[in-house]
Amino acid sequence: MRTLLWGALPYIVFVLLVAGTIWRYRYDKFGWTTRSSQVYESRLLNIASPMFHYGILFVLVGHLVGLFVPESWTKKVGINEHTYHLFSLYGGTAAGVLLVLGILLLLYRRRTNTPVFRATTANDKLMYLVLFGAIVLGMVAKLTHASGDGYNYRESIAPWARSLFTLQPDIDRMAGVPVLYEIHAVIGMALIALVPFTRLVHMFSAPVQYLFRPYVVYRSKDPRQVGARPERRGWERTGS
Repeated sequence: MRTLLWGALPYIVFVLLVAGTIWRYRYDKFGWTTRSSQVYESRLLNIASPMFHYGILFVLVGHLVGLFVPESWTKKVGINEHTYHLFSLYGGTAAGVLLVLGILLLLYRRRTNTPVFRATTANDKLMYLVLFGAIVLGMVAKLTHASGDGYNYRESIAPWARSLFTLQPDIDRMAGVPVLYEIHAVIGMALIALVPFTRLVHMFSAPVQYLFRPYVVYRSKDPRQVGARPERRGWERTGS
């Protein structure tokens, strides 16, 4: 089971991510979208969406730093394990709370607004469930082991994660990892595998073509055209 979870599953997830993204781009370009429901309701969305996106950005950056910046590097710049633990605990908790509040508001909006709820697919429900589960379990795992210097995952999970890129997964590093962290890791991998097949695929989109597209030229009406009239200065009466 350990070999399957920590030696094979990460590569299965990677294949699903890459192959699924390529498949989605080739055969479902019109479905490569957030499927925005802003047209149905915008007041709550304008609050919840920034909370969700900023929260998930901070959480993602925290995971990248925690997993792929070795502990020896932070010690060289004068950040000891206790300081790193406090920064990770308070910063990660703040980002997690922001993200959870954003998701809860999005779910409340989606459930209480009839047109938005009707536009919700089974795929969306599965995505929200896995996403919410990954976030909550990550916070629970962190807060459960918050006393003292907490659980130092940079001596176990982080080296295992980096070893995956060498194609020689250090499975032994995952021995003794708290169960909550293991569950969080498995659900996180499930979320990554779902990305190409849900609206989360839009994270790979960027309006790069806007940098190179021709200018949009706006022209005023030609007074010589039929039905046109010359411009007037100042305010005009309503109905004129």
